Amino acid sequence: MITISEARQTTAMIEEENLDVRTITMGINILDCADPDEKRFCEKIYDKITTKAKNLVKVGEDISREFGVPVVNKRISITPVAIAAAACKTSNYVQIAKTLDNAAKEVGVNFIGGFSALVHKGMTGADRMLIDSVPEALSVTERVCSSINLASTRSGINMDAVAKIGEIIRETAFLTRDRDSLGCAKLVVFCNAVEDNPFMAGAFHGVGETDCAINVGISGPGVIKRALESVYEEDFETLCETIKRTAFKITRVGQLVAKEAASRLGVPFGIIDLSLAPTPAVGDSVAEIFQMMGLEHAGAPGTTAALAMLNDNVKKGGIMASSYVGGLSGAFIPVSEDHGMIEAVEAGALTLEKLEAMTCVCSVGLDMIAIPGDTSPDTISGIIADEMAIGMINNKTTAVRLIPVYGKKVGETVTFGGLLGYAPIMPVNQFSCEDFIRRGGRIPAPVHSFKN
Repeated sequence: MITISEARQTTAMIEEENLDVRTITMGINILDCADPDEKRFCEKIYDKITTKAKNLVKVGEDISREFGVPVVNKRISITPVAIAAAACKTSNYVQIAKTLDNAAKEVGVNFIGGFSALVHKGMTGADRMLIDSVPEALSVTERVCSSINLASTRSGINMDAVAKIGEIIRETAFLTRDRDSLGCAKLVVFCNAVEDNPFMAGAFHGVGETDCAINVGISGPGVIKRALESVYEEDFETLCETIKRTAFKITRVGQLVAKEAASRLGVPFGIIDLSLAPTPAVGDSVAEIFQMMGLEHAGAPGTTAALAMLNDNVKKGGIMASSYVGGLSGAFIPVSEDHGMIEAVEAGALTLEKLEAMTCVCSVGLDMIAIPGDTSPDTISGIIADEMAIGMINNKTTAVRLIPVYGKKVGETVTFGGLLGYAPIMPVNQFSCEDFIRRGGRIPAPVHSFKN
């Protein structure tokens, strides 16, 4: 039973502290659409997506209006295209991406994820075709998101794929140069990618999932920050207890929305993702939480410890509020999507190297970071390899979403708009890693991966 006091607290969270349901994401299995004929395959996936998700946006809006909880995004994830389209006879997968884009527009979602490949141990012909198609696909579509899993704790790091992706990112940046290389904002690479992530750009519907499911991502950095204001001078135990209690309340809101959406759409409820996902709005920043903990800026000494504590206690509180917690769950630290992170970069407190250290304890990794457009593909691949190693060794999900902004240099700023925000161009270590990246092959799995 929810008390009047708790109802008032939730209302305050929504009206004053930027609490929202960041996304309702419908996962759709498209394996049964497989067809050797590209036209038939595209027709089948278009029909299935527009049928399954035809009421997704309406249901999200109805729930938002009836419950008074903002549901910011309605999205779709599908089975990785490289798997579903493996039998399709075609020269590239760009037409499939266009079909996905048209289906997303038809049902009204803002993003569709799953133009993806899982190549952590090796690449099939379909995987290679998808990866080669990514730059053009992201340049001719608006709503399609792509993800590539390059590594895992159980298989190691596919360095051939890592080297290739550096080139793909640079090509994507060039083909979308008229939009400040925006295509790269829709491309993310993973170590230990999860099958039920509702957040873009990395969402895809895993092969272990049911035919269709509803996964919900919640967000509440502003709520956590406001809660910590009242315990600013208290000890760490009090700090942790406050984060846990607040995360419990946030997750209960997400659980309510998720169950209701699944019921109305007639599909199974999948998971709640507990992630604290910031926006460029003031008061909705993970970096501001660090400041409320006593750090002058994100990036100051102690930031990694603060992030570890925040992540752990968000999970402890959230797990008590929902039986099905999944996705990424923790705290995101994107630069362009968090105004506090942007300010920290501009103040010189936050560097790429510090962000890499923070990824050891956060939800994902190096996210939405703008770098000079002339950064070499090998350097991009080197940064990715480092992040993949962190995920592999620590048995956690890590990711990289770098944006080499064509024609821009350190000190300039790029504006993406909306939830993607804006970002200063960050400096990158200029020492070469070309000979390392070009060795080829696979970095083996760590010894602790053998758990059977």
